[in-house]
Amino acid sequence: MRSTATGKELGARELAAATPATRDRYIDLLRVASLATVILGHWLMAAVTPDGAVGNLLAVVPPLQVLTWGLQVMPVFFFVGGFAHALSYRSRPAYATFLRSRLQRLLRPTAAFILLWTAAALAIQLLGGGAGLTGTALRLVTQPLWFIGIYLAMVALTPPLLKLHERWGWGAFAALAAGAATVDTLRFTANVPYVEFLNFAFVWLAVHQLGFLRADARITRPSLLAVTGLLGAAALVALGPYPLSMVGMPGEKVSNMAPPTLALLCHGLWLVGAVELLRGPGTRLAARARVWEAVVAANGVAMTAFLWHLTAMLGVYGAQLALGLPLPAPASAAWWAQLPPRLAAAAALTALLVAAFRRFERPRPAGGGGPVATPTPVAAAGVTLCLLGVLGLSTVGFAGLLEGHTATLIAVDITAPAAVAMTLTGWLLVDPRPHRR
Repeated sequence: MRSTATGKELGARELAAATPATRDRYIDLLRVASLATVILGHWLMAAVTPDGAVGNLLAVVPPLQVLTWGLQVMPVFFFVGGFAHALSYRSRPAYATFLRSRLQRLLRPTAAFILLWTAAALAIQLLGGGAGLTGTALRLVTQPLWFIGIYLAMVALTPPLLKLHERWGWGAFAALAAGAATVDTLRFTANVPYVEFLNFAFVWLAVHQLGFLRADARITRPSLLAVTGLLGAAALVALGPYPLSMVGMPGEKVSNMAPPTLALLCHGLWLVGAVELLRGPGTRLAARARVWEAVVAANGVAMTAFLWHLTAMLGVYGAQLALGLPLPAPASAAWWAQLPPRLAAAAALTALLVAAFRRFERPRPAGGGGPVATPTPVAAAGVTLCLLGVLGLSTVGFAGLLEGHTATLIAVDITAPAAVAMTLTGWLLVDPRPHRR
């Protein structure tokens, strides 16, 4: 939903009908499809055992890890983000205004999610709960916040990276890719401590840079991009220390995701090339009235659905345990038979959560005295605090909230209360009037 200057909220049908002919609808379709694929992938991977422990289906059935080469589509979302950020910054070159415009619909639903789960975690632990699946949920529900942190960094660094793109084009992307390769070399051949965390920047910002290139119509040979990326990823996995899975696996010494590796960057290259090869039919599909209306509706609640989808899945498993329904061993025949109704139940519960919390994702109506003039240093400090806060919370979770449980963010120990405080303080600095609608 979007509000007009009069305060009237427009529905998806009205917004779809009012879409300018110049809008790249395929980009919006990619945004929705990539987040939907990530959500579905998480639901498929969640494998809760009869005793309430949460495992990973890909660890139970290792041959299925090859599916991550098609289902790990987070690079597509970051690629789309780069495209959108380039256009947005060029229309709003004031840094604080750009930050506020890009982050309002990201930080408000995130802050609501964090506040509600903080209250729930406190209540659970004060009542003596937190064991079994409940304790696991308190630890796991924050894990998707790593994506929010990376996205915040991309928004914050858009102005300088866009300048590098405008001057060097593909050279700016190549420099970031070379940085990722150098980090992996130092990590795997010289065992340099902590250097691997630099690839959170090099890998994801390189994918983001591809979005700048797309915005300026500089991806002219997507087939070459796809083949190069696919062959590069295959060679690195076959010859190097890189695992097959493009998502993290429990117990593995090396993950392609955390921290990201050069293999994941190559994976991102092939995905970007692939979606660009599908641009023609994808554009025609998005041009259909009903499809476009669905895309508009989904984009209006996408972040809310992403934040709450693990809560929904764990809620479904919790209901099964509470009701005494059979919970088969993961990957057994009975487990696969339960999969379709379990996915349907997770989708239904996610829809209920979206209905309850979607208002936090709605943009504020125009008016109300105009925007607050936030100094650039204040806005930069705010987004930095948000970034560190959500990354810290994704690492530490809410389990052990009252006991002062800590987790290591790169080389610093962080607690959940500290992470929550940083996130909310940063949000207030970026957007000084978050409570007004």
